[in-house]
Amino acid sequence: MFRLKDTQHQNTAEFLSSAIGIAEYYGFSSLEDAGKLPRPKEIVLANQPVKQIEKRRIPSAAECESEMTFARRDERALVSAAKRCLSSLRDTGSRLLWRQSTGVSRERSNVPSVILELHVVGSSGAIAEALLIVVADAIAAEAGIKQRVLSINSIGSTDSSNRYVRDIGVYLRKHIESISPTLRPRVGDDPLGVLIQLIERGHPATSRAPQSMEYLTEDERRKFWNLLEYLEVFGLPYELNPQVLGSRDCWVHSIFEIAAVDEETGARILLAYGGRYDPLAARFSASQGGAGPADGVPAAVISIACEIHGKTSVKREERIAPALYFAHLGPEARRRSLGVMETLRKAEIPVYQSLLHERIAEQMEEAKKYAVPYILLMGHKEAMEGTILVREVATNSQDAVQLPELTNYLKRHRVVAVA
Repeated sequence: MFRLKDTQHQNTAEFLSSAIGIAEYYGFSSLEDAGKLPRPKEIVLANQPVKQIEKRRIPSAAECESEMTFARRDERALVSAAKRCLSSLRDTGSRLLWRQSTGVSRERSNVPSVILELHVVGSSGAIAEALLIVVADAIAAEAGIKQRVLSINSIGSTDSSNRYVRDIGVYLRKHIESISPTLRPRVGDDPLGVLIQLIERGHPATSRAPQSMEYLTEDERRKFWNLLEYLEVFGLPYELNPQVLGSRDCWVHSIFEIAAVDEETGARILLAYGGRYDPLAARFSASQGGAGPADGVPAAVISIACEIHGKTSVKREERIAPALYFAHLGPEARRRSLGVMETLRKAEIPVYQSLLHERIAEQMEEAKKYAVPYILLMGHKEAMEGTILVREVATNSQDAVQLPELTNYLKRHRVVAVA
């Protein structure tokens, strides 16, 4: 949880205003606003029968909780958050959403806090988790947190985590005498939850427990390395931590935490945590429409907590319409896109983007919708050379600009925002 004494903010409202501003720069919109958007019109082809989308009743959060096993105290809050995000969205496109709520921090359960959740819904690629991590780290940096530690782990798919949890149970039974009597009955039913409790209590046996990354398949390892490659290209340090874990009913693949380092004691203070929550998202998808619970609905989240002090209400500011749209072509350019976005954000140059799109045609369609006068275009060649193309839409002329000179070029040519 962010302690205001560690930040440059005077009250919670200031922190939230800064955090939401950064999230919205990267394209996140309020869940409340998203719920008010009109549903997309259904396209019906001539002489073609209309396909009926099978609707299903969305279970309540209480119903889901009764069927689930929670390994951490904070996971129950994720259930209601997932329901709010998924049950209100009818289209199948990718969405970036933020949601504000109140609760308590994981480490200090008696301290009330404001929770800012960032959700990426509809994207199964590693860009989803990388985007969440980069935005949360930017929020912490903007708040004045100098020493930050990103810890990351992967629990793989349901199949690989089943094997992992089975071996955790075997391992814990070998150390049953050293486990407190209150936890022993749970070893058979919830070995992962017991392991997490032992990690929180500093039990010596946890350091030798099986590690989830050892059970990943080749495809799951590749998926995890894709995420790590985003972080490395961006230049964000991280540590692989096998003790970052969570319930298989909530999480799949990547799980991560961002912590501050206390300057006096050296202790770590948890600021944000998150991961991919496809299992929960599948429960709350509003319609099956080709992607039901068996297929999984891709979704990822990061939750950022801040202590409540002073004002908490945030006055939303109207943002300047960007004059730029940033488009990428190819995986290498996509990996470098987050660095370009952060450079522009720090220079206070607004820009539209569709980082979750892979195809250039989709991005050009988005740029056309925004009617921007300029497009930033990075392909494989530009990504490898450290350049980017600045294209003027009206004349279709373009300049190749070195990335370190991009912000100066845009300001010099007054390519900043639409009045």
